[in-house]
Amino acid sequence: MTPAPVVDVHTHLVPRGWPDLAAACGGEGWPWLRLDSEREAMIMVGEQEFRPVGAQCWDPATRLADMAADAVDVQVVSPTPVFFGYERPAAQAAAMARIFNDLTLECVADAPRLVPFCQVPLQDPDAACAELDRCLAAGHAGVEIGNHVGERDLDDEGVVTFLQHCAHVGAPVFVHPWDMPDGPRLDRWMARWLTGMPAETHLSVLALILGGVFDRVPETLRLCFAHGAGSFPFWLGRADNAWHRRGDLVRGRSERPPSHYTDRFYADSVVFDPAALRLLVDVLGEDRVMVGSDYPYPLGERPVGEVVRRAEFLTAAQRAKILSGNALRFLGQE
Repeated sequence: MTPAPVVDVHTHLVPRGWPDLAAACGGEGWPWLRLDSEREAMIMVGEQEFRPVGAQCWDPATRLADMAADAVDVQVVSPTPVFFGYERPAAQAAAMARIFNDLTLECVADAPRLVPFCQVPLQDPDAACAELDRCLAAGHAGVEIGNHVGERDLDDEGVVTFLQHCAHVGAPVFVHPWDMPDGPRLDRWMARWLTGMPAETHLSVLALILGGVFDRVPETLRLCFAHGAGSFPFWLGRADNAWHRRGDLVRGRSERPPSHYTDRFYADSVVFDPAALRLLVDVLGEDRVMVGSDYPYPLGERPVGEVVRRAEFLTAAQRAKILSGNALRFLGQE
């Protein structure tokens, strides 16, 4: 039998250099790239080192070689969240989004197996919709957004307006946690990434449910949460229990309990353990889980899709859905 193709819906890109953002966008303290060699660099925020990156982030040939090694056929390539700029004036964030979105298209232009997702200035729904439309016309296949804009979660009216527009134009949306809380208890052991990211994603799934967003946006909205939807699958029973027992405080604007909405969104498979994957599939269903890796960052999964391939509880048909079938539907290609 021919092996099922593999589509990785969760990977990131960093261009190898960009214009001086202070001059191009206004403001100060923008991210910049310190090039240490032909294949190594450091993302800087002001004078602070943020993250080391390598050629995997900008060189299509390197990405394609890694994809071949992991038997991945297609990568969805999204921005790295540090470049979202949601904390800035909308005009500045829109200017930066335009620069990075155009650089992304240049990077993948000769590599059709790399599917680009754009970024938008989510703090301004009109500007976000306009940039999305421009990017879709230019060749982007969808959009990545952060899971919140400051203190505004995904049930914020402006964000809902943008999600409704995504549903209208048929753009898939990949939601990535970012800007996690910090403090002494979270600044050791990478705890912001190990606990903060799952919690951020969990909170934003609840915002869509309890904030009544899924009752307002069309079912045609294709939405995926990174990192296996965070801690939400494990605590769905707790959310349902609270919805029924303390509806005066918990129900918010939702018409049904949280478990009613698990078929309204996708999640990637970056959970690293077959038992966790089984819970994710049990909660969301076999049609709502897709391979994701968080490539090329060190907390991602390599070889890509390994947890799906070695999960003995999956049937061949279920495995094929998770490896590619669900992703093709998410991307609107099926």
